[in-house]
Amino acid sequence: MNLADPFAGLVGQESAIALLRAAIAQDRLAPAYLFVGAAGIGRERAALGFCELILRQGGALERLARLGAQVRDRNHPDLLWVEPTYQHKGQLLSASEAVASGVQRRSLPKIRIEQVRAIAQFVARPPLAAARSVVVVTGAELMAESPANALLKTLEEPGRAILILIAPSADVLLPTLVSRCQRVPFHSLGREDLARVLQQVGRAELLEQPTVLALAQGSPGAALAAAAQLEVIDAEVLAQLRSPPSVPLAALHLAKQVAQALDVAAQVWLLDYLQHQYWQDFLQAGWVRSPLPLLDRARDQLLHYVQPRLVWECLLLALRDCRAGSVAQ
Repeated sequence: MNLADPFAGLVGQESAIALLRAAIAQDRLAPAYLFVGAAGIGRERAALGFCELILRQGGALERLARLGAQVRDRNHPDLLWVEPTYQHKGQLLSASEAVASGVQRRSLPKIRIEQVRAIAQFVARPPLAAARSVVVVTGAELMAESPANALLKTLEEPGRAILILIAPSADVLLPTLVSRCQRVPFHSLGREDLARVLQQVGRAELLEQPTVLALAQGSPGAALAAAAQLEVIDAEVLAQLRSPPSVPLAALHLAKQVAQALDVAAQVWLLDYLQHQYWQDFLQAGWVRSPLPLLDRARDQLLHYVQPRLVWECLLLALRDCRAGSVAQ
């Protein structure tokens, strides 16, 4: 039977793909893997391909023909795909489900203790159609200490399951989790590979947008996200943020606008945008002191669920002292 290559179309991650293929070919699969690298460079796509190769092992021939579609749709009986969720009226909703339901997202989603318990139940049962079962946890950095410790127990006794955690780096996870995973690094794409992917998805015009490319940092997914965000964020608000108000009352009003208009994920992205813009201004002597530490602190506060309006108020008031020619009032 001629089966399609599950990694077909994944660009720029040859070393990671080679490592995963070797594990399958040599039948030396680790109990757990940690895929690390920036968002939007192929970590989830590689996880899907790896899941398909794992689930092919020991599978009945009549099932293999539709295995790829089952994995891509996340409905294979031996695959559990876990992503950060919002809690709404007693239900856990993924980001896409929250958008579809019109749920206001005033915080970042989380990997919750209920989801980790579901993982434990899933790996406790024997596989139904393959030799092994697989659990993929995306956004593993959005897992608090309590669910992380609960997941640690599963990693210690995974049974016939293989776990794949996906995170931007090992530093954002508990060291005890990292120590039980085989790390698979993913790298940002070079200009040629980035162009190839953007052309594949029909967005080659983004290659002519310097701000988008600077924000992408070699990530096609980040380039697409930047373009989408720049289309929906009010241009006047962006202009005001580029030159933060020197009058405190105006700064507080702008903070209210940002917190009300954008969900927290968009606010985190906005801080990355401002970091790029302010750094350019700083190099051109537009600032008397680097504002980047203030942005880093604001990002950390948002990621740790500090009230967004308060974060922006503190940030914009503090930025007044960094601007060249600004006068505290």
